[in-house]
Amino acid sequence: MKGLPEDANYSIGLLDEGITPADVIDNYIFEQTHTGKKAFFVGDLGKLMKKHIEWQNMMAPIKPFYPVRCNSTPAVLEILAALGTGFVCSSKTEMAMLQDLAIAPENIMYINPCKQASHIKYAAKAGINIMTCDNDIELQKIARNHPNARLLLHIATEEINGVEEMSMKFGTTLKNCRHLMELAKELEVQIVGVKFHVSNSCKEPQVYLHAVSDARCVFDMAEEFGFKMNILDIGGSFTGSELQLKEVNRVISPLLVDYFPEESGVNVIAEPGCYYVSSAFTLAVNIIAKKAVEYDKHLSSGMEQARSDEPIFMYYMNDGVYGSFANKLSEKLNAIPEVHKKYKEDEPLFASSLWGPSCDELDEIVESCLLPELSVGDWLIFDNMGSGTLGERSTFNDYQRPLTYYVMSFSDWYEMQDAGITSDTLMKNFFFVPSCIQLSPEDRFSTAA
Repeated sequence: MKGLPEDANYSIGLLDEGITPADVIDNYIFEQTHTGKKAFFVGDLGKLMKKHIEWQNMMAPIKPFYPVRCNSTPAVLEILAALGTGFVCSSKTEMAMLQDLAIAPENIMYINPCKQASHIKYAAKAGINIMTCDNDIELQKIARNHPNARLLLHIATEEINGVEEMSMKFGTTLKNCRHLMELAKELEVQIVGVKFHVSNSCKEPQVYLHAVSDARCVFDMAEEFGFKMNILDIGGSFTGSELQLKEVNRVISPLLVDYFPEESGVNVIAEPGCYYVSSAFTLAVNIIAKKAVEYDKHLSSGMEQARSDEPIFMYYMNDGVYGSFANKLSEKLNAIPEVHKKYKEDEPLFASSLWGPSCDELDEIVESCLLPELSVGDWLIFDNMGSGTLGERSTFNDYQRPLTYYVMSFSDWYEMQDAGITSDTLMKNFFFVPSCIQLSPEDRFSTAA
């Protein structure tokens, strides 16, 4: 464990007793209403610490390696580094980001299944040696550009539910593992472990059984070739749900005891990304335009109305798929809006759809929902927006990433120190948020990162 950096380019509001992140959102919506109505995030960094403690209590001794692509804001990376996690990178940019934060190279893995040669060379120069491989062409590329690489063979898992996930797109077979070991021996490249990935949509415990037993076969195979393997990476797909974590632990723990007992000397790691950051961030967006259309002219699948004479409302927000909702383009994002303004319980609800500001037909955030009638200038709140929303910024339509206001309760701060994070030079990055919350423009939570 270590302290946060002395020169951090962000500040954190320490919340007085009784103050919640929701109060901070209320305050900044009030401020934004008078200064420009820009979208913004509120990040509760205390939740990162709570998730880490939950992981340690439930999943020990599996060491977490956080995938940087999930949320690459410096505050998140520095908190997790201080808590002792490792990191998983998929690009040169992410590796450079961790280097700038002085993360030790032995705590970084490069796992992109399709690596650029220049990125492999960068990893070699940076001393980032652990990377994954699942085919002979990739192995030869690594051998040419990083002779000190230490490889994890990425093996495929069998998805019983038939959903085509990452595990089906990437990963090699047991039969091909032998071929890769022969080639690695010839190229003098070290193989030090195995990685697999089980999708979060998988509900069948047998998939973990097959994956762990296959990994054991690969470890046994490696002994024939003289490779000393000591890393097992069980992948990611941890949603952040405590229930899911308990279920994975219930399935995986006895398998590890049977196939990779402690005396085997194998270090078991995992890649929880969404697990750490999703619930820690909330996004506030503003309605910038509104359109009422007739029932028979616009009816998305799933939209239902009690009366056909009621209008359907299309609301346009100041953030969309080319910004904080980028995950909508690549995966199923279940964005659930919450209306910020107070409205009566018996107020009528209308079929509505929510759109980003780009005027692109792909920029549909919520296809169908029931909302009270909103006005331009009203605010919507989206919870669980910490994963896949705060990466590299897009330049589409002059998009500017929303500011992020970081907060943490005093109780979480004390608990974080108990977890081992030092505070010798830390307090200059913090400011106090009293219970009578009235933040002035000088009291900055925000970071442009």
